[in-house]
Amino acid sequence: MDNPPGMIQQLIGGHFDWLFRESLYWTAFGLIGNVLFGLRFFVQWLLSEKHQRLVVPPIFWHLSFWGSIICLIYAVHIDKLPVILGYFFLPVIYARNLRLLRKTKPEVPAGREADKSTRPI
Repeated sequence: MDNPPGMIQQLIGGHFDWLFRESLYWTAFGLIGNVLFGLRFFVQWLLSEKHQRLVVPPIFWHLSFWGSIICLIYAVHIDKLPVILGYFFLPVIYARNLRLLRKTKPEVPAGREADKSTRPI
């Protein structure tokens, strides 16, 4: 039995039928988004342990941005409004953090070279 079309599919489905077709590729795409989004915390944890202080490296924000973009696209694919709303604003927030990161110079402790892989909070 086929599920009735969701809200997004009813609005744009005629033009983007491929977006709502189930396939192994869509499942893999969704998994990639979740892995990227979850990997950000793993990377942050490893670097914080290495430096024995809280560190949020630039890659954290890149993984957050791209993971949220992929998860948002996948949420539109599954056409479930609570999931879509859960990811809807995240790319905007992470994009803003990436812009701020680009404008910010890393802090260099006296007598030490800058470690470009990390930025302290």
